[in-house]
Formats: sequence, structure tokens, C-alpha cells
Amino acid sequence: MPLEKRHLVNMAARRLHLLRMAGTLLLSGVLTLVVQPAFAQSSCSFSTVSDPPRQMLVCGEGLRIELEPSVQSKVLTRAGDAPPRALELDKGAAFIEVAPGSRPTQIRTPHAIAAVRGTTYVVDVSDTGTSVFVVEGEVEVRKADDQSGIVVLGQGEGVDVAADTGLEVRRWPAPRVSGLLARFGR
Repeated sequence: MPLEKRHLVNMAARRLHLLRMAGTLLLSGVLTLVVQPAFAQSSCSFSTVSDPPRQMLVCGEGLRIELEPSVQSKVLTRAGDAPPRALELDKGAAFIEVAPGSRPTQIRTPHAIAAVRGTTYVVDVSDTGTSVFVVEGEVEVRKADDQSGIVVLGQGEGVDVAADTGLEVRRWPAPRVSGLLARFGR
């Protein structure tokens, strides 16, 4: 390796180490998780899962979030051992499991905000919209820029959120559900 490139690699490695020490963790070059120092002491941990490959964020017994490798996201934390208050998801899909009775974690996208307690659901973000599907439990969804229009999704229901459409709850067809869940090995 040429000396200049080796120097850049070493600088990048040092910067990454410093960023981790400051509380910022970069995973796989695409997923950016910004965390506060309190988060580093919390009961949350990160791991990589295969078949299919994805990142996993587990916070105690109350929250588990699986992220596709291409996800672009940011974790917004709470102090102490509490689960994150929100996950900002800009692109890609996340499979979320929230235990009953745990503190709610919002999933925020450019198009929608999903908030729940005690449920399992999937959020899939593209450039043009956000899709939310409930595997189990209930999820409250609203457009990111509209406080008034809220829908509640139940098991087997989904909604597609885009700037130019209203929120219409639908029972999703089996092929769409199985295709989405297969992205998370289910």
C-alpha cells in the first residue's frame, strides 16, 4: 500500500477511535448512529446478524431493532438505562420489537412518525414514502408534517405514507408481507 494511502487509513482509524470515545459509532460505512455518553452506559448493545445480514440494537428486555445493512439512521437517546427515545430512519427498513410496558420509542422518517408500546412492526423508507406494517400489537402513525391526521394500525395492517396521499389503513396481501418480513429472516 502506498505511504499516502496508508497514512490516510491510519488517520481514519484514529478518528474512528476518537469518535467512538466521544460517543459516535459508525457501522458499515452507511449506518450512522449518533449516541450520547449516557447511551454508552445504558443496557443497549449492537451486534451483526447474518442470513440475511443486518445490524441489531438491543436495549435490555424492552426494545430490539433490526436494521438492514443499507439503512441510514440516527439513534436519539435518553439518559441512563432507558431505551432510545427515537430512531430517525432516512432510508431502508427496520424491524422493531417493543415489549409491553416498556418506554415508547418513536421511529421518525421524512414522511411519517410511528410510536408504540408492546408491539412488533416494520418501517420501510424510500425516497418517495414510508410504509409501516404491524406484525403484532398496535402502532400509531401520522405524517411527519401533520399533527392532526393519526391512524392506528392493528395486526396485519399497514399504511403507505407519502406527501401527496392521505393515510389509508389497509390489510396487506400475503406476498407483500412475506417479501417484507423475508428481508429480516422471517
